[in-house]
Amino acid sequence: MNSLEKKFTPQNGYVMLFLLFVLLGASVVSFMAGANIADSSSGIFAFVGVLLLLIVFLISIGFFAINPNGSVAMVLFGEYKGTVKNNGFFWANPFFSRSKVSLRAHNFESDRLKVNDKLGNPITISAILVWQVEDTYKALFEVDKYENFVKLQADAALRKLAGLYPYDNIEDHAEVTLRAGTNEVNHQLEAELSERLHMAGIKVIEARIGYLAYATEIAQAMLRKQQATAIIAARQKIVEGAVSMVEMALSELSKKNIIELDDDKKAAMVSNLMVVLCSDKDVTPVINTGTLHQ
Repeated sequence: MNSLEKKFTPQNGYVMLFLLFVLLGASVVSFMAGANIADSSSGIFAFVGVLLLLIVFLISIGFFAINPNGSVAMVLFGEYKGTVKNNGFFWANPFFSRSKVSLRAHNFESDRLKVNDKLGNPITISAILVWQVEDTYKALFEVDKYENFVKLQADAALRKLAGLYPYDNIEDHAEVTLRAGTNEVNHQLEAELSERLHMAGIKVIEARIGYLAYATEIAQAMLRKQQATAIIAARQKIVEGAVSMVEMALSELSKKNIIELDDDKKAAMVSNLMVVLCSDKDVTPVINTGTLHQ
C-alpha cells in the first residue's frame, strides 16, 4: 500500500503573533475612538473594534507548537491536508483539526502469554518491541488507535512464533529452538511484526523475546527430564573416554612388553579400569602384593 502522507507547510507563528498584537491594538484604538465621539459614527468604531476582536480570537486558535520528534496531522472538515514534521512555533487555519503523533521510539513489553510450542508443550513467553511511527497518515487513518493495534499484533505474532519452534531440542533434536536459537528466532519475530505493522505505518526497530519458560504445571517435570537427559549425555561421554583410555593402556603395555596378560588378566584389568574411570565417587586404592588371581 502506497503512502498517502504529504508535507504541510504552516505559517510562521511569530509573524502571526505580531499581527495578532497589531490587530488587538487596533481594536483597542477603535473602542477608544468610539467612546470619545458623541455622534452616530461612534457605532461604526464600536463595530470595527468588535470585528477586530473576533479576528484576533480566530487567529489565536491557529497557534500550535511541535517539539523535536513530534508531528501534527492537519484535517479540514474530514479532508487530510498534510502533516507538519518540523519542530517550532507555527500558525495554521484555525478551522483545521490537529492530531499530534509522536515520532519518537517507543519501548513496549507484551504480557506474558501462555501458549503451546511446536510440540504442544505449554510455555510462557513475552516479547520486547521497540517501534516508532514512520507514516502518520497510515497510523491515524488506516487503523483505529495505532498504539493498541501494536499491542494486539505483538501478541498475535508471538503466538505464531511459539508454534513454529520447540522450546528446546530434547525431544525432536531440532537445530533451532526458542531457548537456544536466539538470533534466528528474534529475526523471525522482527520480520513477522514488520509485516503486520506495515499497514499502520509503524517501523519495527527491534523485536526480541523478553521472557521464556515452561508453564508452571509442567516446569518441574520438564526440569527433571532435562536433568536426566544431561546425565545420560554426560555418562555417554565418560564411557567413551574410559574405553579409549583402557584401549590405550592395554596397547602401551603390550607395545613396551611391560607385562604379559592373558585373556583373564586383561578382563580383570579392563573391569578395574572401567570402575575407576566411570565411577562418580572417589575410588579407594587396594594394593595387591600377589598376582591378579590372589
